[in-house]
Amino acid sequence: MSIAGIVLAAGAGSRAGGPKALRTEPDGRAWVAIAAEALLGAGCSPVFVVLGAAAEDAAALVPHWAPTVLNPAWADGLSTSLHAGLDALDADPECDGALVTLVDMPWQTANQAREVIALIDASAPRAALARALVDGRPAHPVFLGRDHFAAIAASVTGDHGAGEYLRAHAGTLRHTL
Repeated sequence: MSIAGIVLAAGAGSRAGGPKALRTEPDGRAWVAIAAEALLGAGCSPVFVVLGAAAEDAAALVPHWAPTVLNPAWADGLSTSLHAGLDALDADPECDGALVTLVDMPWQTANQAREVIALIDASAPRAALARALVDGRPAHPVFLGRDHFAAIAASVTGDHGAGEYLRAHAGTLRHTL
């Protein structure tokens, strides 16, 4: 399977006091680097980081091996970042799907991402949908098989991601325990 990673890190973080892509842990590690490294450690390649607000400053915190994608419409909400990330994968027809996470989850590990990948049927990864559950609630990362990209892109608007699409496809969606 060929799985890319997408870190959504474009928002202004207005409720959090500024762009989350600029946040760091007390030890100095940038949240954006932690998120990208978790996806890389799970086997995702490449790992794209979608930037928007404070993109120039945030780009300096992205690991050199992770390509950045600029979302010029970041102020229009999370959906535009998901669009930008999925659009970046159009250039690689071999990519079977994307493992998507948010920048503001510095506690997320490569092991958690691997658990989501383990749910994917290796014989049909492009048709797969999978996501993590935390305390019984939907969480990240989320795996989106390539066959779903166009429908997801058509269904997301504003500050909403693929949650509604995933709920509509609950019969085929797999969850971690």
